[in-house]
Amino acid sequence: MGQDRDRALVHLQWLLEAGADEAIGEVAPDRLAPDRLAAAQPPPSAPQPSAASPRPDGGRPAEDRPPPDRPAAPPRAKRPGAGDAVAAASRMAAAADSVEALRAALAEFDGCPLKATAMNLCFADGNPEAKIMLVGEAPGAEEDRQGKPFVGVSGQLMDRMLACIGLDRSSVYITNLLFWRPPGNRTPTAPEIASCIPFVERHIELVDPTHLMLVGGISAKTLLGRGDGILRQRGHWRHYQHLGMARPIPALPTLHPAYLLRQPAQKRLAWQDYLSFHRAVRDGLDPVTGSAIRAG
Repeated sequence: MGQDRDRALVHLQWLLEAGADEAIGEVAPDRLAPDRLAAAQPPPSAPQPSAASPRPDGGRPAEDRPPPDRPAAPPRAKRPGAGDAVAAASRMAAAADSVEALRAALAEFDGCPLKATAMNLCFADGNPEAKIMLVGEAPGAEEDRQGKPFVGVSGQLMDRMLACIGLDRSSVYITNLLFWRPPGNRTPTAPEIASCIPFVERHIELVDPTHLMLVGGISAKTLLGRGDGILRQRGHWRHYQHLGMARPIPALPTLHPAYLLRQPAQKRLAWQDYLSFHRAVRDGLDPVTGSAIRAG
């Protein structure tokens, strides 16, 4: 009995790692049941005419017979390319004059293929009036269910770390680089990221924070335009800026809480980052230049 349970747990772990993290029924279907096997059998093929039976084509060889009439194939719908999606995202994001308008634009946007597989749009959480903004990577399973970023196990760890420096969701604003969950929590593709970037840039511009925390390697690489891994980038303040922004924003890359759950020994590095972030916010300083920040 114990061996059967251990084998079942091993199989379940394999399914979770493969991305099968949603149950669609309480009882697994028996695909070897007689009725299922019978339904899976291919239909019998039509009998072939014997040599003695007359042929409807008069016995002419294939090359002499006229081709059969075939119905015209329906026109194939043109799928927007990556460039079209980015252009549409840029137009829609630029037209949004408030955070709520940006959310509504994202709800209408169909240029990111992740939208077709996700349960919910995961836009933001926290206080949009706050001057501290956190940008993560992509929603997970629990975030997809609730439509809010960082509400799963990793988000709970982040909440505890923020609380240690005197912050909570009433004093920060939280979003992600992607607004829909990649299936199985896989790494997002470059076109998927590119289709969301115009909305992320406009999101930061509308909130206009004094300090940014970039949570995770994908967020840091994309928004800072640097190819270094997160272990090299974390703890180093950089300026984030794009066209249309009046001033650069000091941004601190840090480790994603999901990574910290897998590598608990690295929490000490993340704690150093949170302390550095706390000092900058408390003193109202731009750690890149050492000067005081003048809020826009």
